[in-house]
Amino acid sequence: MSVSPKQMNLFATDDPGVCDRTSGTFVDNMKLPVHRWFRYSAGFSAQWVQSLASLVACSGRKTRVLDPFAGSGTTLIASQDAGVESCGVESHPFVARVAKAKLARRSDPNAYRIFAREVIKSARLRKGSCDGYPALIGKCYLEDALIDLDRLRCAYEDHKDDSPASELTWLTLVGILRKTSHVGTANWQYVLPRKTKKVFAKPFDAFEEQTGTVYRDMLIAQDAPDVAATLIEGDARDCNGVTKGFANLVITSPPYPNNYDYADATRLEMSFLREINGWGDLRAAVRQHLVVSCSQHVPEKSVDLDAVLNTQELSPIRSEIADICDKLGKIRMTKGGRKTYHLMIACYFADLAKVWHALRRACDSPSQVCFVIGDSAPYGVYVPVMDWMGRLALEAGFGEFHFEKLRDRNIKWKNRKHRVPLSEGRLWVKG
Repeated sequence: MSVSPKQMNLFATDDPGVCDRTSGTFVDNMKLPVHRWFRYSAGFSAQWVQSLASLVACSGRKTRVLDPFAGSGTTLIASQDAGVESCGVESHPFVARVAKAKLARRSDPNAYRIFAREVIKSARLRKGSCDGYPALIGKCYLEDALIDLDRLRCAYEDHKDDSPASELTWLTLVGILRKTSHVGTANWQYVLPRKTKKVFAKPFDAFEEQTGTVYRDMLIAQDAPDVAATLIEGDARDCNGVTKGFANLVITSPPYPNNYDYADATRLEMSFLREINGWGDLRAAVRQHLVVSCSQHVPEKSVDLDAVLNTQELSPIRSEIADICDKLGKIRMTKGGRKTYHLMIACYFADLAKVWHALRRACDSPSQVCFVIGDSAPYGVYVPVMDWMGRLALEAGFGEFHFEKLRDRNIKWKNRKHRVPLSEGRLWVKG
């Protein structure tokens, strides 16, 4: 079954609230059971995913959904709620663990509550310490708060096992870290140590409140359809582990080439858990696993630009991308930061070309792919992301594509680095 933009617009005419579900925003997810357990803002509307999966499933044909950039599990959970089998691939180790914990939502709620209560009971009986944490953590928490968080962390470490209850309790702790910090946290997960919040929670209160939220959401989840939702910690560029021809519907939102560092998005949590000691550790712990989408991924002289541009997969856009990379390479020499946007753009599309080839192998025929995606203009040089994506999909063996615009971006010029209008929407690809 092929889903057209006109069909998707039918939702908005029947129910005003569904207009939000057809958008590419993650904001409403924070009001939804399970999705609200952890704020990972790189994503899209879970309700829209559920609506789309349900619509395709109504065709009567067995539907399987694939998300090669699964993130914290939005597509998998929404597909499960739609009664549709799904599989996701996520390369960020920390975020993959979050997704796996969420997928334990249908496990025993009482076992989870007992485990979480044992952790907090143990935490109250021990002494905490501010010692041994990376510098970032010292900037983000008042002393009393950090001591209490340390008590909770150590208690969890003493009780942890491989059970669903254990992983859900880990996620409970992770989910309160930003609520208990007195410093600012931007919408895109960045920590702003120089900005303070007027209201922030006490760790033990937050942990108990979060335990109650998770428990109640798990009770609701018991009624979710019993269909498979599998998370593979792997690489979207090869989709290893996904059965050949598995999917006839792909719903995903790949990283945008807008210099957002997805590795840095979880630096606070990973620092608190002592998985990393500082910003530089992210390269070995996370960034090496990710699709290139920011200049931090590609330091100067780290890649051979000509070799990247001459890969076979980039042949449909080679002359255009080479021209833009040349412009960016010249402009960067006039800028103070000299960011390697020229390398980022080349490597980003080389990586996404590999993703399209991996998807062609993982998709049945016929199949439909929907990428929620936006364009880019590093240093004010416009990059036609949607058009290039579509042409790379055709080169990989898909049949046709069209773009459905959802919204304008970068149209309020105050404090913007450039004045190039940008947009976001859905790239639909048939195969």
